[in-house]
Amino acid sequence: MSQDALKLDDYLPYLVNRVGAALVETYTRRALAASKLSIDMWRVLAALSNNGGQRQIDLASVTSIEASTISRLVTRLVRLGFVNRSRSETSSREVLVQLSPKGRALVKKLIPVAIALEETAASGLSSSELSQFKKTLRKVYGNLATRR
Repeated sequence: MSQDALKLDDYLPYLVNRVGAALVETYTRRALAASKLSIDMWRVLAALSNNGGQRQIDLASVTSIEASTISRLVTRLVRLGFVNRSRSETSSREVLVQLSPKGRALVKKLIPVAIALEETAASGLSSSELSQFKKTLRKVYGNLATRR
């Protein structure tokens, strides 16, 4: 790649952002807006549905969302009735977050929409191509995460 020109349609950060923005916009419109959720709030709910109750600091790590932002998101999710927050039994400084029954019901409704969107995005890719693509994205993320 030339140092004095940048071809956007062949530039990895642009391509990743373009795909991510399209996925976020579509999923927000199709599924999240009706429940007044942001994509970050969805990531918190999805992480809780997959991993059970977690400390806020662990949610920050799993979702790649700043700890201070996680705290605000959890507060909003509590107000909406989708999660419960309680002090950890092992440390009064740790906060444990869990899906509420209302949150579990919502996640159960949203997951099929998320899966359908992934299938749409990956249409035309074989299962091995999709698997390799995901592996590559995890590697790229790992490369960047170690250089922060």
